Amino acid sequence: MTTETASKPAVKKVGMIQALNMALHEAMSKDDSVIVIGEDVADPEEGGIVGVTKGLSTAYGDLRCRSTPISEQAIVGAAIGAAIMGMKPIAEIMLMNFTTVAMDMIVNHAAKLRFMSGGQTNVPLVIRTATGAGLSVGGQHADYYEAWFAHTPGIKVVMASTPADAYGLLLSAIDDPDPVIFVENTLLYFTQGEPPEPGKRIPLGLAKVVKPGSDVTLVCYGSHVAPSLAAAGKLEADGISVEVIDLRTISPWDKKTVLASVAKTGRAVITHEAVKPFGVGAEISSVIHEELFDQLKGPVQRVGAPYCPVPYSKPLEVAFMQGADAIEAAVRKTLQARAVA
Repeated sequence: MTTETASKPAVKKVGMIQALNMALHEAMSKDDSVIVIGEDVADPEEGGIVGVTKGLSTAYGDLRCRSTPISEQAIVGAAIGAAIMGMKPIAEIMLMNFTTVAMDMIVNHAAKLRFMSGGQTNVPLVIRTATGAGLSVGGQHADYYEAWFAHTPGIKVVMASTPADAYGLLLSAIDDPDPVIFVENTLLYFTQGEPPEPGKRIPLGLAKVVKPGSDVTLVCYGSHVAPSLAAAGKLEADGISVEVIDLRTISPWDKKTVLASVAKTGRAVITHEAVKPFGVGAEISSVIHEELFDQLKGPVQRVGAPYCPVPYSKPLEVAFMQGADAIEAAVRKTLQARAVA
């Protein structure tokens, strides 16, 4: 006699683009002050660079989802003005390299208005922008500038690695009273993941321990979460237990979670896609050494791209992108090191 066991239906995966679109629909449907502006963001255009804003102008009108001329200064300037007047603008800057065109607006106005007004004027602005190597788009279209913005007081910087996190973080960014740079990785646009819980926000500044471990702490974010988990899996086969932390928010970063993990493991590696010198990894490494020096079993290691623009040549671009092998090598290096007695 055979017994049939009912299996649970498989959970339908959600793509990164879909998750971001869901968050925008959620915010715009609940709050009329949420607006979207940017190049080609309205229908019947493509919905931005990859379709994240597709359908928004049809649902909420072209006054709330408006396509603009090709002018980053105009986009950010209009968004700052709207924010000052009580709106919650979401400005799409097609690629992160193009934020440089509006750097005066972002750094000297959006970031400083709360300070300059004595706390009387908030700028609840979200700037969504995409970047990342791997698509052979060259050095003017794929740089990571998160360290620039994190270095500027008054700006929050967010970078999600999964569709569910992107949904929850974007909702929190829209609710935030201060300007937020929301960075989206171009390769992660095409990934699938667990669907987000409707309406669930992920607080900015809260990291996520995606894999517990006891021998070394691996801090990562964005496109380097997947290769970090891959490296951790290979190391696990050799009996090395790696704790993987996804920062999710670059500024403010979750110092409490990171330091608690490193205090437990005694070793740390920080990895990111951006170039290694002067990067986010340098800041976190410095804080770890300053606050946990006596508890470290070896020096903190960093993984980042070589100090050059993103190459257009595919072989050079592959060499430029640091993956699971480089992360694994950094973990092994810190494990081999011994703290000075």
